[in-house]
Amino acid sequence: MRMTQSTGSPGSLDLNLLVALDVLLEEQSVQGAARRLHLSEPAMSRTLGRIRRALGDPVLVRAGRGMVPTPHALAVRAEVSAVVERARALFAPGRDTDLRTVSRTFTIIGSDAIAGTQAATLFARAAAEAPGIRIRFLAEAHVDLPYLRQGTADLEVGAIDTTAPEVRVEQLHEDRMLGVVRSGHPLLAGELTPERYATAAGHLNVSRRGKLHGPVDAALAELGLERRVVGTVGTFPASLFVLRDSDLIGLISSWGVPLAAALGLATFEVPLPLPPIPLGLAWHPRHDADPAHAWLRRCVRELLVGHGHGHGNRNGHSNRNGHSHDG
Repeated sequence: MRMTQSTGSPGSLDLNLLVALDVLLEEQSVQGAARRLHLSEPAMSRTLGRIRRALGDPVLVRAGRGMVPTPHALAVRAEVSAVVERARALFAPGRDTDLRTVSRTFTIIGSDAIAGTQAATLFARAAAEAPGIRIRFLAEAHVDLPYLRQGTADLEVGAIDTTAPEVRVEQLHEDRMLGVVRSGHPLLAGELTPERYATAAGHLNVSRRGKLHGPVDAALAELGLERRVVGTVGTFPASLFVLRDSDLIGLISSWGVPLAAALGLATFEVPLPLPPIPLGLAWHPRHDADPAHAWLRRCVRELLVGHGHGHGNRNGHSNRNGHSHDG
């Protein structure tokens, strides 16, 4: 939807202002918003002034060299986006939206392992099918936040554990965790028993919340065993570099197996009955009728399902998952 300059009376709120507000909150930059909406920077600055007067709020304020949304702007962001999307759908010529003419930015939140292994394919597909769509991957935070309801993210990928009634959840399948160590690690020689797994070396956890214990410790405790966790890192990719340069034992979902292989690491089946990890998609229902968002869901779904189930061995694994797992 292209914005044109409006000559409405002061204080009036027209669709142009809503479109501009939506883009300003997305770009958090007058220059970026002007470029997106094909306006000059002075015209965009005047539009921001009109929005500020209409809302009675600064909307965007300076923070260093950039701009950040005010609390009120963050509070209305999701509703503004929803109204603009409904307007786009209303004025679209039927249901057959030409994705090659769509100009949007979508935000996906999930594990870095998914971004590291699937982003290139998704970017290539967007370039071929919807060149005006940009995709941002955000890492999971150390606290659970209502990203989808607030409009901070358009799609969540991974282990969806939200109980928010307004969120759409589509479960795809389940996965399991694998062990990962440097190539030539002593743990790989001989029979791998729970006791050897627990005591052969120190362990490194991956936890976005910094947890030192998880399902592995519960499974070991059932056998009267205990491992020594030396510390945690927040993402699977970060853990791989630590494991490459140490004798520590780590965990990884199968999404990260290509990343582990690229660093010369070895993966193996953990000799414990670990709980399965669900993989799914989640989005806010305001996107249900949005053709561009439906395209995004379809692309991500096909990538995840097409990743392959496969089977594991000590050099790799081809199952799949991606949400941070507190092991």
